[in-house]
Amino acid sequence: MTTDHDPTVTEDELEQDLGPSRSQIKRERQALQALAERMVGMPRAELLRLSLSEATWAAIDETPRIKDLRARKRHWKRIANLLEREDMDAVHALLDEADARERAASARHHALERWRERLIAEEAALGEFIDTCPQVDRQHLRHLVRAARRDAEQGRPDAPRKLFRYLREVMDAAAD
Repeated sequence: MTTDHDPTVTEDELEQDLGPSRSQIKRERQALQALAERMVGMPRAELLRLSLSEATWAAIDETPRIKDLRARKRHWKRIANLLEREDMDAVHALLDEADARERAASARHHALERWRERLIAEEAALGEFIDTCPQVDRQHLRHLVRAARRDAEQGRPDAPRKLFRYLREVMDAAAD
């Protein structure tokens, strides 16, 4: 009489012998393919900071020529296979830096939008902005705010856009 379970083997030992599941392996492969797509979309100057193999560079350079969707999917798999042999710590560090830059740019953009909305909606916001950025041309800012309020009431986007651009210039100058 044979038994399927050896009483001397624990469940932990059984799980260790099996390794990752097929689903886990598939998820990891898909993550590598997404990473490959993202890397190809990055500027080449950033990718040059990585010490990628010649085969990986060749595959990355070949990407723009591939137009067919099915061929492109196979190509992402090819790049993912090549990336498995690369230093993934450096790749992840590069992508983390890019993510941090994107988050900072997004936060800056949202802050500028909030200032614009406050300047259009609130009278007191003008003084607060001038206190925040004392180098601002106050007369020009007041003119832009009045025009933005007038255009906002009429539903026109021109003056609010000009105000946003000016706020961006002022904040850029203040950051330098």
